[in-house]
Amino acid sequence: MLIQNRPDTTADTRRLHIAFAVALSFALLLWMLKLTEYLGGFDFSRFGIYPRRADGLAGILCAPFIHSSVSHLFANTAPIIVIGTMLLYGYPRAAKVLLPVVYLGGGVAVWLFAREAYHIGASGLAFGMLFFVSTIGVIRWERRTIALSLVVFFLYGGMIWGVIPGANDVSFESHLSGALIGIVLAFLLRNRDPEPPRKQYSWEHEETETDDYDWPDRL
Repeated sequence: MLIQNRPDTTADTRRLHIAFAVALSFALLLWMLKLTEYLGGFDFSRFGIYPRRADGLAGILCAPFIHSSVSHLFANTAPIIVIGTMLLYGYPRAAKVLLPVVYLGGGVAVWLFAREAYHIGASGLAFGMLFFVSTIGVIRWERRTIALSLVVFFLYGGMIWGVIPGANDVSFESHLSGALIGIVLAFLLRNRDPEPPRKQYSWEHEETETDDYDWPDRL
């Protein structure tokens, strides 16, 4: 079967590669910081968000880059890469708004409302991206948005339970704030990225030509 009006698949593939490279670069930066902390004998956790304390405000900027352990960072690495790639590939314009709002807005929410302890890690970003991609797929209900949301949900749908209070050493407040911001921005930014061109198949073209043909009257 022939496909006419094929979109520029080369540009589409290139955009996917760029999205993956950006997400991977951020994950590698997190690992480089963890390696520096480990080899230098430092403890960066004190630069996390400590709610309602003036010296905890710096954590709004620093906390997403800090992880308590290798296992903590490892748990965030795959979601950051996979969901980040899906977000940057499917919604590049919305991502320019979503990421800074989740990054800063989520940190402010944690500083205002969270438990008194140091809150660190990039999981708030991961939850913001997860809930944005999942929600916007339902809102727009287009082929690509549905596909992206299904991929993300099937891979990391179990993360949604992270917004509920659980283990004492898990910052569900970061998860919840990121998730709520992701949902709200999915509604606000639902039309920011245009729908990709629809493929037209040869049989559709033939049907159009048949419909336009004036058939002669039969005797």
